[in-house]
Amino acid sequence: MKDILRVKNLNKSYKNFSLTDVSFSLSEGCITGFIGINGAGKTTTLRTILDLAKKDSGNIQFFGLDMDKNEQQIKNRIGVVLDDGCFYEELSMAEMKSILASAYTDWSEQNFKHYMDMFSLDPKRKINTLSKGMKMKYALTLALSHNAELLIMDEPTSGLDPLSRSQLLNVLNDYMENGGKGVLFSTHITSDLDKIADMLIMIHNGRIVFQEEKDFLLDNYRIIKGDKKLLTENIRQLFLNITETAFGFTGVTRHAARVQSYLPDAITERPTIEDIMLANLGGCGK
Repeated sequence: MKDILRVKNLNKSYKNFSLTDVSFSLSEGCITGFIGINGAGKTTTLRTILDLAKKDSGNIQFFGLDMDKNEQQIKNRIGVVLDDGCFYEELSMAEMKSILASAYTDWSEQNFKHYMDMFSLDPKRKINTLSKGMKMKYALTLALSHNAELLIMDEPTSGLDPLSRSQLLNVLNDYMENGGKGVLFSTHITSDLDKIADMLIMIHNGRIVFQEEKDFLLDNYRIIKGDKKLLTENIRQLFLNITETAFGFTGVTRHAARVQSYLPDAITERPTIEDIMLANLGGCGK
C-alpha cells in the first residue's frame, strides 16, 4: 500500500506546548486512529499538517506532493472535519455550502443532498442555531461532497449521541469501500476506534509514542490480574502500569508470557485501545 500522507520531523512551538519531531505515515486503504488525552497534541498536529498553523520545521507530503509547494492541489483532494467548524455562523447551511463548493473541482451536489438527508439537516437553517453535534454532521457532509481521497477529522464523534456516532462510523466504512481512500481520525473516545480503525497512532506531550496496526497492539498487550503479594520488583518492571487495591493488582504489560511464567495463577484479559493508551501514559519505554 502506498502512503497518502507522510509527516517527518514536524516541529511546532507555542509558549506552553510544543510538537517535537512528530513523524508518522498513513497508508491508502486504512482508517487510522490518532489517539491521546486532551492536550496531547492531536489538534495542533492536524492544524499544522493542514497549514492552518505554520510549522517551525519538518516535511509534510500528501499523495507524494510537498505541502509547501502544492497546498491548493492537495486541499482539493482532502476533506476536513475540525472540532471548531470554521464556518460563518450567520449564514445558512445552503449559503455556506455555496461558498465552499466553488473551491472544489469535483463538487457533487448529489452527494451533498444525500448526506444532508441522511443526517436530517435542513439547508435553510442558520449555522448559529445548530447544536455541536449537528455542526459536526454538517462538516462531515461538506467533506464527503467533493469526492475527497483523504478525510482528516478532529474529534468528529464529540457531541454526538450514541445513535449518531454509530451512523457516522457506518458512513466512514461505506466511504472506504470505494478503495484508494484513507481516514485520519483524531479522538479521545477510543471505543469508536475499537470498531473501525486499522492503524493507531498515539501522541503524548507533543511526541509520537507509537504507530502500529490495531490488531497487533491488541494481540501484544494484556491485562494481568493477581495477588499483589506475589509482585516482586523484577515482575513490576514487566508492566507499563499497575493498580493495586486491598483485593489484588491489575496491570498492563507487553510481556504477558514472562509474567505468566512467574505468576501462573494470574488472570489474563485482552485489553481495549483505551487500556493500552492509558498504560502508555505512565509507562513509555518499558
